[in-house]
Amino acid sequence: MSRQELLSPEGLRVDGRRANELRKISCRASVLDTADGSAYFEQGNTKVLVAVYGPREARQKGLVPHDKALVNVEFNVAPFSTSERRKRSKSDKRLLEVSAFVKQTFESVIQTHVYPRSQINIYIQLLQHDGGTLEACINAATLALVDAGISMTDYVCACTGGFIDETPVLDLNFVEESSIETPDLTVAILPRTGKVALLQMESRLRSDKLEDVMDLAVSGCKSIHKKLDQAVMAAATDLSEKLGH
Repeated sequence: MSRQELLSPEGLRVDGRRANELRKISCRASVLDTADGSAYFEQGNTKVLVAVYGPREARQKGLVPHDKALVNVEFNVAPFSTSERRKRSKSDKRLLEVSAFVKQTFESVIQTHVYPRSQINIYIQLLQHDGGTLEACINAATLALVDAGISMTDYVCACTGGFIDETPVLDLNFVEESSIETPDLTVAILPRTGKVALLQMESRLRSDKLEDVMDLAVSGCKSIHKKLDQAVMAAATDLSEKLGH
């Protein structure tokens, strides 16, 4: 697909958004009663479910540091998540990559020293895929960890940015990120300090365009932070009402 098809002369993208417009976001915390923390996160047509268990005693005590918690991340894709029906093995390279990025991101944010000799398990299930998988996984995991009461230095909010036909674009969908001509950059920040927790690029981006794309992605992260905060407040209100009865 050419760049001209991805961005119309009027500045509209294939899904009707402007270049600097996020997809519609819907999210909820406390969606699973069996988990210590859980969240459902929907960004456009990308839908993710996350369950957090822990901190709890580690099964393999020899692998757990004595002075901090071990963070485990497992990412799976539902066979029905795309039009291509196939079951992925746990050794699938893409699954392992996403797990590694999420683990790397949260190991520096979770206050693991508060939970010595324990482990925290984060299970991520991609229910529907329409681009921005990594950003959706990070945002959903943040919400689930907050729901579980896990001590963190800050939220982690992620968003993608790209470049189409000399125009920086925010929050790429599947069609856009599938184009070999569209650079795809995922940025995760800690919103209170603005510190970058993750910077991951899928394809080459000219150095003179990097700052524009990063600034746009960071603005998206800040908007997503507001959505996550609203979901946390809504879950707290629901819990307060239940306890009040």
